[in-house]
Amino acid sequence: MHTEAIDPPGITWLRVSPRYITVRLAGWALGNLIAVAVLSLPLVFVLAGSWTWPPLWLAVAVPVAMLLLALWRLVLIPRQVRSIGYAEREDDLLIRRGIFFQRTLVVPYGRMQYVDIGAGPVERGLGLCTVKLHTASAGTTAGIPGLPAAEGARLREQLSVRGEARLAGL
Repeated sequence: MHTEAIDPPGITWLRVSPRYITVRLAGWALGNLIAVAVLSLPLVFVLAGSWTWPPLWLAVAVPVAMLLLALWRLVLIPRQVRSIGYAEREDDLLIRRGIFFQRTLVVPYGRMQYVDIGAGPVERGLGLCTVKLHTASAGTTAGIPGLPAAEGARLREQLSVRGEARLAGL
């Protein structure tokens, strides 16, 4: 179900690259590999018979719970990536994301101070980048991850030109 506040009528959302799913999965897997290894150590000691605590059921339950959470993330990450979108309007840029807790951010061109583009090693390998928008408000930074490098460069230039034009009009 969509509401007008989250999904204004007449907006055509541009989506990020599906290759961004790989970036998110790689980052998630790296972080969780260490956690699963550490949380599985008690199970190794219990099965070897050299440690009596935690009880076997707890030593098995923690890795099983981690596995179930991992499967949930494998389903959730692609849906999260598909929910990211942006739309260029005449006076502002709309950025949306979220499945359960949806969010639409409106960034007026006249409030943009600078546009930053970056890419980590996995993003670079897949030809992707992240465009970050820094506004006049210190607490507001918006970003669009998972853009193809050419689209990121085009968007950076387009937003810079529009931001300068709006600032010149003040």
